[in-house]
Amino acid sequence: MDAFDQVALLLCLPDIGHSLGAGLTAMGFVITAQSIGRVVGNTTWGWLSDSYGRKITFMLGVMWFAAFSGLTAVTWTYVGMIAVQFLFGIGFGGEWTASAALLMESVPRRSRSLASAIMMSGYECGFLAAAAIQPFVLPHWGWRGMFVIGVLPAVLAVFIRRGVPESPVWLKTRSEARKASQSVPRPRLTLNGAAVQAFVFMAVLQFQNAAMYSFYPTVLREVQKLSPGAIFPLIAAYCAGSLAGKPLCGLLAARIGERPVFIGYFLITVLDIWPFVAGKGADILIPAALVMGLFGNAIFALVPHYLAQRFPSSSRSLGMGCSYALAALGQGIAGFLVPWLGGSFGLPLAISSSVILGTIASAVVVFYRPSFLPGAHMEGEEA
Repeated sequence: MDAFDQVALLLCLPDIGHSLGAGLTAMGFVITAQSIGRVVGNTTWGWLSDSYGRKITFMLGVMWFAAFSGLTAVTWTYVGMIAVQFLFGIGFGGEWTASAALLMESVPRRSRSLASAIMMSGYECGFLAAAAIQPFVLPHWGWRGMFVIGVLPAVLAVFIRRGVPESPVWLKTRSEARKASQSVPRPRLTLNGAAVQAFVFMAVLQFQNAAMYSFYPTVLREVQKLSPGAIFPLIAAYCAGSLAGKPLCGLLAARIGERPVFIGYFLITVLDIWPFVAGKGADILIPAALVMGLFGNAIFALVPHYLAQRFPSSSRSLGMGCSYALAALGQGIAGFLVPWLGGSFGLPLAISSSVILGTIASAVVVFYRPSFLPGAHMEGEEA
């Protein structure tokens, strides 16, 4: 559902721009504002999650981003849109940070790669839902109707409150800290090699991923000249590939290790990016979208598990939050750079060159091996 709200912005970007009198580059700043909000949300709410619990932070994050999705629907100025999307980003970042830590600490070690993949597959469900609904909503209620629907995730807060238990690792860590010192120390980050790798990796990987998908709907509508209804098969192919690819990615990583999976998926992404954005005709665009979902986007399946291993339990959510904060900065840079380059060289070339640059940078970071992974073994499990 958070993906639905975020993707609604991407799908409606040309419509919002026309309504508010803003060009594509100006609307890119709206994406950047949301990314800056995610920086605030990831870091602040990560600290809150380590201090007060994963569950309560998760629940509040869901309510926050749902509220500001609804407020997007009643925003009438460009400056107001920047402000509302900045605030939406705060909730979006906080919700992800708490939920990812909660999941990684609540499943057995042998299941974490697959659980990570299943969690990240939710994004494609939201992407697909937004793409399927927009041909029906846009002609009748306009882009504002999409964001009214985005209020629905607030209902999930009731389920989280009643049906989601607190992280057993967080509870054990907090109990042990109290026994040792009669007080719980505030979470603090240690900048070792594993932490720095997580920070840099997320910045370059999210830059690559944002360059890949943020302006994909705009390319289909403005460059390929497709109607909102005609782009649905392409979005569906991309999402279907991701939905199949992410669990497969998690299973492969569990069997052969994360690094070979990363490198193989990166290579296929580089080979597929030009047909994905510049192919002519459905016979090229649909298979390219399927492959990009299956490999290019599916690599994000490994992100929660990858990050969780690089921080100790006492500051895991803060560390993952800071990593995703830098990811949000990477997305913000892509949100500005791609349309800026597109003004001179065209969007397809701007997207392709940015994705290739981000992919190469991500591969370089993956090759580094930290001497120690603080979160490889969590409290209560055998080494």
